[in-house]
This record gives sequence, structure tokens and C-alpha cells, in this order.
Amino acid sequence: MRQTQLTTPYRTLECRPDSYYGWYQQGNLLRIQGNFREALISYEKALEYYPNDYWAWYKKGMTLEELGDYQEAVNSYENASEIQPNNYWAWYDQGCVHLEELQEYEKAIECFEQALTFYSNDYWAHYRKGESYRLSGNYEQAIAVFNQALELRSGDYWTYYRRGDCLRESGQLEAALTDYQTAIKIKPHDYWGWYQQGQILQQLNRVSEAIDCYEKALDAEPEDHYAWYDKACCEARLEYFNDAIASLKKAINLYPEIYIESAQNNPLFNSLWDDPKLKDFLEVYHQNNTNGNPSV
Repeated sequence: MRQTQLTTPYRTLECRPDSYYGWYQQGNLLRIQGNFREALISYEKALEYYPNDYWAWYKKGMTLEELGDYQEAVNSYENASEIQPNNYWAWYDQGCVHLEELQEYEKAIECFEQALTFYSNDYWAHYRKGESYRLSGNYEQAIAVFNQALELRSGDYWTYYRRGDCLRESGQLEAALTDYQTAIKIKPHDYWGWYQQGQILQQLNRVSEAIDCYEKALDAEPEDHYAWYDKACCEARLEYFNDAIASLKKAINLYPEIYIESAQNNPLFNSLWDDPKLKDFLEVYHQNNTNGNPSV
């Protein structure tokens, strides 16, 4: 691969201090180099000489995102969109900031709809529009948009997974389970796809199947306290008491602040507290905790 050496056009600017193009190019080079504050100054100087330039406003917005100034980034993208209202990118990036950084979901939806007006087959604008609906709690609309995204990219893990989330929240557990199962076929070793299947199977009283899914989740994330605790709950329901104790001990070791109290308040574990394996474990835990070493 050819290595490109980056330079800044300072000599050009010394000779032509009113050169829009010089400032704009300098901004691009500084941004690529990661010098975002200097790049921002260059784009602002360029805009002093050419205030109606779409690309200077757009690149200024990108730079402000890198600097974490998200509201100003939105303002720059809005200016770019006013200059070129038919340009996809300023609408799309503006929507991403509203969605991911400002959690302004209605505004994000409006921006993604504008972007899709000019690029109707864009998977990512559909997906993020669906995410905006999901995070705003409008699951029916989110499902409809995720359906459109899957028409464009039928093998995408995240769309199946997020549509499954919406179906689960809507109470459509069997349909949600199908989506999580499809997601896992695409990405077999993903923790979340297995864990969510376990959650739904547990709700459907398919407890043995839930245990199998939690075990798959733990193959991917062996130190996940959620899966260990939920697995313990399922094992206790089936009266697999030795397995339940082993799983519960693992959850407590990982997050004792939560799971000691949770287990004590959970009637599924009532019959376990007199078991010597659990009693001895908790005694050692409390002793170590007193000595400043809470792990067992």
C-alpha cells in the first residue's frame, strides 16, 4: 500500500491569506491528522470567505463531532442541509448525532426520513430510523422499519436482533424468539442472542431450553453475572440443586452486592440456604469480605 505524506498548505496561505480553498484544504488535512481544533479553525476561516459552501459546513460538523460538541455539530449539518437540501450525507449524519449522542429520537427520525428521500435503498438509514423508533418506545413503527431494512439486507444480525427486542417488548414472545434464533444463525457465538433466547424461554416456562441458551451465552462471556444468576434460577426451578448452587456461587462471586440480596429474596432458592455447600461458601465470603478480600 502506498504511504501518503500529509502536508498543510501554509505557504499557499502566506501568499493568499484570503484563499477559501487553502483554508478548506488545510482543514481537511488537519482533520485527517487528528488535529481537530486546528481543523475547526481552518473550516471557520474558509466559511468566512465562502459562507454558502456545503462541504465546509459538513466537514465542520464532522470535526465538531470528533470534539464532542454535538449540538454545534447538528447546527453545522443543518446549515449544510439548507445549502444542499437534496444531499443525503448531512441529513444522515445529523440523524446519527440526534440518535446516538443527544437521544433526540423524534428529530433523528425526521433526519433519516429526509436522507431516505434521496437514497431510498440505504440500509443504514432504515436501520437507524428503526432504532430511533425502538428507543422512543414506538415498537410497532420500529418493527415496520426493520422489516424494510431486512428487505435491503436479509442477512443482517443486528436488524433481526433489534426487531426481536421490539417483538419481545410488544409481548410477541414466540416471534421474538424466532428473530433471536435467526440472529444466532448469522452470528453463532454472540452472547446477547443466546442470552435473550434464554430470557424468553424462561418466560415461556421452557426452562431446560433456557438453561441450554444460558450455557451458550456463558461460552461466549464466561464472566457474565446475569447469565449465571438466571441459569441458577432455572436450575432451582427444575430442582437441580447442586447445579443451582454452583451457578449462584458464580454469580455472587462476580457481583456480590446484587446477588446475595437478590437470592435471599428469591423464593426459588429457599431450599438451598441450609445446604452445606452454600452455607460454607457464604461463611467464607463474609469472612473474606471482613478482611477486605470479598472473592471466594
